[in-house]
Amino acid sequence: MGSISDPSRSAPGTGHSVGRVAALWRYPVKSMAAEALDEVEVSWHGVAGDRRWAFIRDGQVRSGFPWLTMRQRPDLGLYRPSFLEPARPDASRTVVRTPAGQEFEVADPALAAELGSGVRVIKQGRGVFDTLPLSLITTRTVHGIGALVGGDLDPLRFRPNLLIEATATGAFPEDEWVGCTLHIGGLRMRVDKRDQRCVMVNVDPVTARLDPGILPVIVRERQACLGVYGSTVQPGRVAVGDPVMIEEREQPLESFEIDQGPPGAVAS
Repeated sequence: MGSISDPSRSAPGTGHSVGRVAALWRYPVKSMAAEALDEVEVSWHGVAGDRRWAFIRDGQVRSGFPWLTMRQRPDLGLYRPSFLEPARPDASRTVVRTPAGQEFEVADPALAAELGSGVRVIKQGRGVFDTLPLSLITTRTVHGIGALVGGDLDPLRFRPNLLIEATATGAFPEDEWVGCTLHIGGLRMRVDKRDQRCVMVNVDPVTARLDPGILPVIVRERQACLGVYGSTVQPGRVAVGDPVMIEEREQPLESFEIDQGPPGAVAS
């Protein structure tokens, strides 16, 4: 059996398989469009380059939730950030392409001015997360909630870092992983809690159109939760196609005080 630093992707002897990685995403700027990845390093602070930049609304500096997100501007998800040096995301210059096709450096005052009066940008090396640094959802959950609302839904509506194709037959298999440690490629990820949803799930990630009927279904059928949040136990590289193994079960975290952000917080 390998040491704790063993980056083996096959993860022999670490538990039983629960699926494989179907897709990976990061969000260089909080609440802007996702960047699809084939593989990525995951550190103690989540996916490399994920949500390192964020825009703050005017007059909200002392607020518990000062961020400009798709709650205020659904079209924010149509702004497409990218790294000029993708292999060095935490050190790279970051640019943003607007829906109109203009391209700005993320810190260019002209971009902040386009987003609103008094809006300003900040960068945090540890990432700007509402709750925890990693978010995960399964294809079965996306299909399951789609069946409940009566239509196919894009997984990006739920803004996960990891989309998992689960082997379980149930509709929402990741609920059973809370309290467990997953071995995903070279990463060990603890599944800490279910992901409480907010109005952002009503925003179509491709068109920015609103469908106000989605969140009420999640509230009624799923106690407002869909997908899970987690944290890094061992940093490592994850790639699309990697197996997902349940390594061990840990005690649930109800007794821990974790900053969950405002009611209905979600990774934006």
